[in-house]
Amino acid sequence: MAKVAVVTGANQGLGLALVRGLCRALGAGGIVYLTARDRARGERAVAELQAEGLSPRLEVLDVRDDASVTGVAQALAGRHGGVDVVISNAAARISPQVPAEQQVRIFVDTNNHGTLRMIRTFGPLLRDGARFIVVASSFGTLASLDPRLHHLFDVTQLSLAGLAKVMDDYVAAVEAGRAAAQGWPAWINPPSKVGQVAAVKVWARELAGQAARRDILVNAACPGLVDTGASRPWFDDMSGALSPDEAAADVLWLATLPPGSREPYGELVQHRKVLPFT
Repeated sequence: MAKVAVVTGANQGLGLALVRGLCRALGAGGIVYLTARDRARGERAVAELQAEGLSPRLEVLDVRDDASVTGVAQALAGRHGGVDVVISNAAARISPQVPAEQQVRIFVDTNNHGTLRMIRTFGPLLRDGARFIVVASSFGTLASLDPRLHHLFDVTQLSLAGLAKVMDDYVAAVEAGRAAAQGWPAWINPPSKVGQVAAVKVWARELAGQAARRDILVNAACPGLVDTGASRPWFDDMSGALSPDEAAADVLWLATLPPGSREPYGELVQHRKVLPFT
């Protein structure tokens, strides 16, 4: 049976590099879906990889749209019966020049609720031996947050619905100007990344028994600093940044761990090493 892989936010940067790597890793017998929310951009990305001798397939998928995520999932279920690799990579860009309260809602809806939509919709499609990766960041640990906020991300007790509410409450606090008083950092990226990693940890806890029986692994990945248009406005020195293809290597390692691998599971992994959440 052909292996089926799906990558979100894949028309450029790291996502495009991940599709390229999966096409090569799975070979001619694999089926790799490059998804993008804009069809024209997705078509250009597919054409770029076809020019390299690869054969990704395009699906239009907007992680902010429940119907879009569900529609693609149903289409793939109908064609293939399930999926073997899911890399939830889609992320919204933010700008240092735009106030946080004007960006936070779309940012969280894309990065956090988008991650939850992928988990809830594609999780049931995972075949035995599947690998599900959420692209996050090393900012996604509790060290990024004021200790007053740590209890909100108690992944030993939290549910995915509860986590969604935490993130919605955070958005409301930023928009109302209350976030700083509650201890939230000024930069909206770390709370979002903590929420993404928390989602993986909560889901991994809920899925643990089934995952062990069925050889399923779910993890979050920090690809490191990647030289992309999304990163450049935030970092003065990009000399140590990785190219998208370089950064993709360790994410692809997680996504293609061999059958029978038990670890890592439910972790945030950077350069093949587990980063502690607490």
